[in-house]
Amino acid sequence: MTDPQDRVRSEIDENQPQLARFLLLRSLWRGAIDGWADPEALEQVAAARRLLDAGADRRDLELLARAVAYEAVFVTVDELDCGTDVNVSGVDVGWAVVESGEDGTPTGRRLSGLHEDLLTMDPSGRDGADLWR
Repeated sequence: MTDPQDRVRSEIDENQPQLARFLLLRSLWRGAIDGWADPEALEQVAAARRLLDAGADRRDLELLARAVAYEAVFVTVDELDCGTDVNVSGVDVGWAVVESGEDGTPTGRRLSGLHEDLLTMDPSGRDGADLWR
């Protein structure tokens, strides 16, 4: 398995915003997806607290929360990648995710195909395999 950091380093010379892609996707894994593995995360959700109190397995609930979070992040970055609402015709506006410099000024380089690399940014190196076992 190739280390995502090594792949990013090798692609930076292609004038693509690989570092920005890497940082964004890795941040989404750590916050939105793996944040559910934090010891107190489930206790912040009333339904999860009730399930824990009823004897549900904490690990199973964490996996469920992480899998649902992964799906939500995937759908979100896929929509961002589309750049427009494909279900609406006649709309002449859209969106783009672009890299910015240290001062926040856009570089003009688009971060595209984010959904394609989301699984490879799993900090555990398992490419999300644990989410569906």
